[in-house]
Amino acid sequence: MDETPGTPSLSVFWIAVEKIDPNPFQPRKEFADGKLDDLAQSIRRYGVLQPLVVTKKEALADSGDMSVRYELIAGERRLRASKIAGLLQIPAVIRSDIQDDNVRLELAIIENLQREDLNPIDRARAFRRLIDEFSMTHTEVAHRMSRSREYISNSLRLLTLADDIIQAVIDGKISEGHTRPLLMLVDDPQKQRTLFDEILQRRITVRESEIIARRQASDRVRKKNGDPYIEEVQSVIEGLLDTRVYIQSQGENGGKIVIDYFSGDDLKGIVDRLRAQQISASTVQDIPIPEDSDNAFYPDEDGNDSDGESEEDDMYTFKNFSL
Repeated sequence: MDETPGTPSLSVFWIAVEKIDPNPFQPRKEFADGKLDDLAQSIRRYGVLQPLVVTKKEALADSGDMSVRYELIAGERRLRASKIAGLLQIPAVIRSDIQDDNVRLELAIIENLQREDLNPIDRARAFRRLIDEFSMTHTEVAHRMSRSREYISNSLRLLTLADDIIQAVIDGKISEGHTRPLLMLVDDPQKQRTLFDEILQRRITVRESEIIARRQASDRVRKKNGDPYIEEVQSVIEGLLDTRVYIQSQGENGGKIVIDYFSGDDLKGIVDRLRAQQISASTVQDIPIPEDSDNAFYPDEDGNDSDGESEEDDMYTFKNFSL
């Protein structure tokens, strides 16, 4: 193999599989067994088409002889699959110029990024190691990884999520895109948890999740100077319909009630609850009446309007409204 002066040797050697130790800086923690089995089957048939990259480690044994082992730099999937395939030797390039720990970690991350083998959490943890263990700044990591500083910072934010949310990302139950709206609610853990449950149970899309998160964020701002009565009514309706409800009050000019649904079945369920649900006068009376409101719009303790006209409790049954 041709070599350029001043560059490390790229000769390929056959090395005993048992003499190769895993890379302690390997950022990737999840290896799908099914994919490893597929790769092992391919290796049995065609062999290892791309050599591993290793560094040589020599140590003096108790017997006085020199012991030689190799530490993996790149190619852990190929090494694992080769073991499954039963190979005794594997082709590898020995790099004598790679000794610094930060360089070994950097190469391992780059290999996985180039192959897109890292899940978002392993990638974020690898970036965190570069920062914590090797005192790199976000900008320096971005330069080394050929990414933007914002990309590095946003990746690191994933590690602030709750452990079970992180595990859901690793397991592929939610996508990296779903983490963006979840991170929008980082200051409200309860709403973040509710949105996470909806993503899992209702399988809502990233776009739908973002809409919900933005509404929640704006709703949180509104509630700082919001109307307690409107908030209570919203909570009651959400409990009756088992979905998110937004009441957009426009003061004396009325407002809008927005009811969220995420699929045809979800909408059908809401309609069924609207048709079947009966709201008793006691349910309505549980909502506090604001002191400055016009009492003519609310029932009194006997279920009558304040102007003295008697109405049946069925007046508050959803089934009396046309859909």
